[in-house]
Amino acid sequence: MENLLKEMGKRLVERRKQLRLTQEEVAERADLTTQTISTAETGKKALRPANIISICAALDISPDYLLLGRISGEDRSILSQKVSQLSPEQYRHLEDVVDSFIAVAIPNEK
Repeated sequence: MENLLKEMGKRLVERRKQLRLTQEEVAERADLTTQTISTAETGKKALRPANIISICAALDISPDYLLLGRISGEDRSILSQKVSQLSPEQYRHLEDVVDSFIAVAIPNEK
């Protein structure tokens, strides 16, 4: 259980930093205390189910991702909604960025 809490905490910190948010900003978005966010990030204390839902909504991630580190259909839907807001030109630029990222992240083994 302790390892699970620490892994969840790491995912929280990574996502918060990715969004360039402070613990205070996440707490405000989730309608929780900064202390709750802090203890969740350090993995010192388990979150109540309602708090998990609030934090996931605040960070725009699925509970599957927070709890297990898995990308779910919900995560893909969130990303798809964001991408659907792009103009055709922006979409093509994003496609180039994704292609470049994949080329680096998943090198072709020959």
